[in-house]
Amino acid sequence: MATDVIIPALGESITEATVGQWLKAPGDAVAADEPIVSLETDKVAVEVPSPVAGIMGAQLFKVGDTVTIGARIAIIDAGGVAAAPTPAPAPAAPAPTTPAPAPAPAAIPAAPVAAPAATVAAPLDAMGPAVRILVDTYNLDPASIAASGRDGRLTKGDVLAAIEAGTAKVRGGPAPAAPVVADRKEERVRMTRLRQTIARRLKEAQNTAAMLTTFNDVDMTAVMAARAKYKDLFEKKHGVRLGFMSFFSQAVVMALRDVPAVGASVEGDEIVYRNYADLGIAVSSPGGLVVPVLRNADKLSFANTEKAIADFGKRAQNGQLKIEELQGGNFTISNGGVFGSLMSTPILNTPQSGVLGLHRIEDRPVVRGGAIVIRPMMYLALSYDHRIVDGREAVTFLVSVKNAIEDPSRLLIDL
Repeated sequence: MATDVIIPALGESITEATVGQWLKAPGDAVAADEPIVSLETDKVAVEVPSPVAGIMGAQLFKVGDTVTIGARIAIIDAGGVAAAPTPAPAPAAPAPTTPAPAPAPAAIPAAPVAAPAATVAAPLDAMGPAVRILVDTYNLDPASIAASGRDGRLTKGDVLAAIEAGTAKVRGGPAPAAPVVADRKEERVRMTRLRQTIARRLKEAQNTAAMLTTFNDVDMTAVMAARAKYKDLFEKKHGVRLGFMSFFSQAVVMALRDVPAVGASVEGDEIVYRNYADLGIAVSSPGGLVVPVLRNADKLSFANTEKAIADFGKRAQNGQLKIEELQGGNFTISNGGVFGSLMSTPILNTPQSGVLGLHRIEDRPVVRGGAIVIRPMMYLALSYDHRIVDGREAVTFLVSVKNAIEDPSRLLIDL
């Protein structure tokens, strides 16, 4: 009995997807709930399981096709056995026949060998203005170039062909060497649905928001000292490493309380303010950058924050993030420092109005107490929507983050 495989609901507002990869080929044995096809949505790749055990039958779409929710994508022969192909019967051998002797071929007269065409040298006065300019520019001897124009005139094409072939001689010098052409290749690869969505949303952010970026730097000495002091105890107690993202997450939560406009968004002619912090944490995946949302970050401890972020990173690499985990959020943190970025201008994750860019930590000379000292410094970049966030508010927000990182005790007493 054949069973249809129907594309299930993939998430709120998602109505279609793209066939990314067939995980089973026709004739393969399939277990119940075993994935048979991977679909690419606007957010993540989703695997569709077989509803029954059986044999993979017809695949109704090919890789790259767009499919809609509820469509029939494949057929499973439930409980069936893959039938071996029946070999075609061998054709009967024809009865041997004695071929009649072929008549001797008639002698074909040899075609006369054509004499090579003589190179016609262009007279000096048989050049138009454009040709003369080209000849003078390259300092060429027109007598070394074969003319194909009417009445023995030299054309521009003749000159260019001679230059490319290396047969044109320079006046008073040897013929130029033929240009060396490297092994040049091009490859066209269709954009994945995720990459198309990223491209569309980034352009949408540029076209919609009035984006502006403000910068500051932060001394990481205190955070690095706290991390070095407590990381072993932290990992032993909570089973996760103490990183920098939990410090920045808590600092952003505190700054959003002080400057709520940075966590707001524009909807029509209204500004929507939120009294919670759902932080998007940008993580790398094989298909591109994705932004899972750390919900209610204002209620999470350092340990729970680190566990959630570590889980996001692991599942992003394995393609296991859920669509609902990538929706919503009212502020984003993007850490380009893990890739070595010194400074950047992060782009908004619309409809959000703020994104904080973190960068690499490096020792730099700074002045402390009138003396030049070496400190581990990081550049911070806050991109914001200037339609609803004023420059004063943006700078206040970024300074609040900076102060909390340089003096982590502020995080404990909400200063």
